[in-house]
Amino acid sequence: MFLSRNRRILCTKSIDFGVRSISGHIQDGKLVDQRTGILHRASKCNITSKNGVENFRRFSTQPTSALWHDKINSDTLPQSADVVVYGASITGAAVAYNLAKAGMGGQVVLLDQDTLTDGRAWLETSGLVGAFKPTLTQVKIVQKSIQLFQELTDKGLPTGWRQCGSLNLARTRDRMTVFRRMKSQSTGWGIECSILTPEQCKKIFPLLEVSDILGGLWIPKDGVADTTLLCQSLLREAQKMGVTIVEKCAIKHIAQAEGRGQAIETSLGTIYGTYFVNCATLHARDIGLLSDPIVKVPLHAAEHYFLHTKPVEGLSADAPVIRDLDGRIFFRENEGRILAGGYEQNAKPAFEDGAIPANAASMQLPVDWDHFHVLLEELIKRVPCLEEAVLERLSNVPEVFSPDGKWIVGESPEIQNYLVATGSQSVASAGLSYAIADIITQGYSSVDIHELDISRFLGLHNNRKFLRERVREVPGLHYAIPYPFQELDTGRTLRMSPIFPAFKEAGGVFGQTMGYERPSWFDQKHCLDDNGVPKYRVAATRTFGKPPWFNFASEEYNACREKIGLCDYSSFTKVDLWSKGREIVDLLQHLCSNDVDVPVGTIIHTGMQTKQGGYENDCSLARIGPSHYFMIAPTIQQTRCKAWIERHMPPGGQISLSDVTSMYTAICIMGPFSRIMLSELTDTDLAPKNFPFFTYRELDVGLANGIRAFNLTHTGELGFVLYIPNEFALHVYTRLLEAGEKYGIRHCGYYAMRALRVEKFFAFWGQDLDTFTTPLECGRMWRVKFDKPFHFIGRDALMKQRDEGVTRLYVQLLLNDHDSEVDMWPMGGEPIFRNGDFCGQITTASYGFTFKRQVCLGFVQNLHPETNEPEKVTNEYVLSGDYEIEIAGIRFGAKVNLHSPNLPTKYPDQEREAYKATRDKNDESSVMAPKPSW
Repeated sequence: MFLSRNRRILCTKSIDFGVRSISGHIQDGKLVDQRTGILHRASKCNITSKNGVENFRRFSTQPTSALWHDKINSDTLPQSADVVVYGASITGAAVAYNLAKAGMGGQVVLLDQDTLTDGRAWLETSGLVGAFKPTLTQVKIVQKSIQLFQELTDKGLPTGWRQCGSLNLARTRDRMTVFRRMKSQSTGWGIECSILTPEQCKKIFPLLEVSDILGGLWIPKDGVADTTLLCQSLLREAQKMGVTIVEKCAIKHIAQAEGRGQAIETSLGTIYGTYFVNCATLHARDIGLLSDPIVKVPLHAAEHYFLHTKPVEGLSADAPVIRDLDGRIFFRENEGRILAGGYEQNAKPAFEDGAIPANAASMQLPVDWDHFHVLLEELIKRVPCLEEAVLERLSNVPEVFSPDGKWIVGESPEIQNYLVATGSQSVASAGLSYAIADIITQGYSSVDIHELDISRFLGLHNNRKFLRERVREVPGLHYAIPYPFQELDTGRTLRMSPIFPAFKEAGGVFGQTMGYERPSWFDQKHCLDDNGVPKYRVAATRTFGKPPWFNFASEEYNACREKIGLCDYSSFTKVDLWSKGREIVDLLQHLCSNDVDVPVGTIIHTGMQTKQGGYENDCSLARIGPSHYFMIAPTIQQTRCKAWIERHMPPGGQISLSDVTSMYTAICIMGPFSRIMLSELTDTDLAPKNFPFFTYRELDVGLANGIRAFNLTHTGELGFVLYIPNEFALHVYTRLLEAGEKYGIRHCGYYAMRALRVEKFFAFWGQDLDTFTTPLECGRMWRVKFDKPFHFIGRDALMKQRDEGVTRLYVQLLLNDHDSEVDMWPMGGEPIFRNGDFCGQITTASYGFTFKRQVCLGFVQNLHPETNEPEKVTNEYVLSGDYEIEIAGIRFGAKVNLHSPNLPTKYPDQEREAYKATRDKNDESSVMAPKPSW
């Protein structure tokens, strides 16, 4: 019954809205809760009797007779295919379409366990397509989606695509700062947008209430699309180009066939595929569990609500999408009606028992009006006329989320040629298909996808209980204010070093990377709870200006520069690699651009390049035996670097690889007195002539033995990293503190480490380096050994770049006239301007405690003024320009550096100053072809 048609309807017992019910009556078309007296003002909804709630869905589909069901197989499965795609989701359909466009149509088979011919295989979505995302990689994915939608629309195919624009609203000053930052970023990201006043927002969407709005961000080329229409059009076009589609086909098991193929056992038989692509969205994790070995696809579903009204008077057909981010809601025009939803702060997990229905028609979830009420109130507050609108229905459909809320794409680390493209059912996910098609057709994605790559996860992330806990938090992040160094509150205290309790007692405030708890800074004054027990605290910044931890990081920084700082490096990836003969040496010579055939005891810093010359990995290798290496890589590389090495290992088991990350606690001691202090705890001579910079020794420390010591710090400071067997960790830690007390030893967190490495011009993988950044672009050509007797991966691409010159250069920029007390701080992503023209963007930023000003790292390009195409960049070009960095709409002048600076210190050390992270001042060879004598 439609409540809007009745002035008063008495409910005999209760009205079932799903998980929880409300007993009451309808008064003037409004539901009143008899238990609380609360007026549920907008509950003029479509309901049925108890145990008969039906969440109606409208599908924008053509009549069945106009569909392509006569070409879909429901009982015949091909025996083999080059590519088998599973899941007719928006991503799966787009993968099939793009592969077919690349000429592979007749070699692609798409499977789905649902019935595709009635148009009900796709769950309801909002259809929103927003160009702005947190990072440039994600922006490019959405731009690919828009490109695809426009391509189909231009062909005259039904897509529902229209660029109605979107208006994002701000209620707070911090949100307006976010909008100004987005406006600044839009220059380099190619997104048209503008900042609006509340009055201008009202003019664009007259139904808005703007009395509490501070402003808005208008993005005219955003739009909406219809998932069902898009999927149908993509599949129809793919079929025309030869793709075989098989419906009602469920996967039972996936095993590795001979070579790099997959044997895919289904309900209709077995099909062999060279590539398998998991695009199963809600079922993607379960499909991963069906393979041998298991492929970890960490996803969990949460309830996601869509409210539909009857036609609303005064609603323009050209109305834009509205996002009231501080109210956590969105709404759009949909055939004269309003379609609304949101991302509540505390989401409800769906299918908590792990049993996900096999088809979309069975996935509708019970409606919980009490849960939706928070969003409902915000909707009415923003569009008051909704209070009198006739509501058609409230739908509750599952949506999937990864542990960090991002898409998941790329080749699985467990099985070669097993690809994944999932993480959301939104229409914007279609852009992931281009990355998959690139990997299959050319071996790599044309867009750097490392931040979305499936290898960013560990096994812990696929734990269902972990996912269930995390999915309560992740949906709300979509509309949360993106403060710097954002931390999650769920899934914490999971991976901890043996000295974690000691760090907590010392006042540690923790961040988390790859599930590992790491101190961000130390605050001894506020470390105890009301009972005097050390409390666990999660790091939080929650400002775009001077952070609350500034003074703590300053003191820790000073200890590292002038006394002794102690930092936990335990989260770093640690891998042992060995063989009986020279096999491991030969493998690493092939993988690494530096020469790793060095004397035992030497540490080599090297990149592992892609075929295009970019950084697949950036690591340190200690040669601890003639056929034994110990590799240290970034924390986020723990899964990725192992998979890369294993894919290139020769068959036969001659080389062994062991991830020993969890076997060692790593303590870094740095500062001018670190050598003297450590000498008091070991019998080994630590003098520079016996234990020089960038070398390895095995030490006894205190009463412990077997400690792998590196004479380096990853920040450019003098010091050592001690890799301690876990059973000795607490003992060594205690001895270090005792011995260091007279030298002023201090615990240090990662924010101080960040300041140290940014001032020293150190690039980190995942922040400054990625799969598209080459050593020549970031001043590391001296680490590339073109003349070593092995042809390493990426050599040809780097030689070509060396001969032709680079089109961008890694620089350090020191801000002028920036007041760190009152001005907004850079946090990465800010645009760089040379002589007034855009030329690049910041990758990393930090306050420089020695420079006493903001220090930024980033890349400078030479963009053609008319075509915007990058041209050759030289040192002279970089140094001859005047630079500015734009932070939230304000430009600050900046001094540019191309080399690692010499920072003043009370205790200068030749060893410390000898090592440079990038090129020397006059080292032009980093960016130009070598002299003929080479």
